[in-house]
Amino acid sequence: MNRPAAFLDRDGTIIADPGYLKDPADVQVLDGAIAGIRALRNRGMAIVVVTNQSGIGRGLFGWDEYFAVADRVASLLGDAVPDATFVCPHYPPVTGPCDCRKPGLKHYRDAAARFGIDLGRSIWIGDRISDLTPATVFGGQAVLVRTGAGPEHEVEALVQGFNVADDLFGAATKPLGLY
Repeated sequence: MNRPAAFLDRDGTIIADPGYLKDPADVQVLDGAIAGIRALRNRGMAIVVVTNQSGIGRGLFGWDEYFAVADRVASLLGDAVPDATFVCPHYPPVTGPCDCRKPGLKHYRDAAARFGIDLGRSIWIGDRISDLTPATVFGGQAVLVRTGAGPEHEVEALVQGFNVADDLFGAATKPLGLY
């Protein structure tokens, strides 16, 4: 049987989101993020980050800056570093539509194929509705966190039947009956 995954948003869920983050010195891990990732991993889940990085498509920063920030995130997370990160660099109005920009499904299907993930037993955690809507397609659970832009999306999340938690640790330890 394939194992479930925790599909995590990066900016606003794991790290603070100052907008178009390109300087590694500006990376700040959010409270509860490391403990949350550890808790999910302890439940046997693959940890997969899926992140939209339209700053690349907008020309605000390049891949070198993105990878410098990603390296800083990994160093700060230590043993809570994700198993994989999937990135959408596109800015749809300029570069056109794509199937990898959340809530697009490409990265989730690719992760499932790569890691043998059971998408129906997986969980999506993020601070925006677009982080969560893939769960409705695949049959998994979704939890909005109140970090980042979460408070702006909370009412819509509740209307759509998504769970809500204070932070990544709260989302990881909430009994959902799924894992």
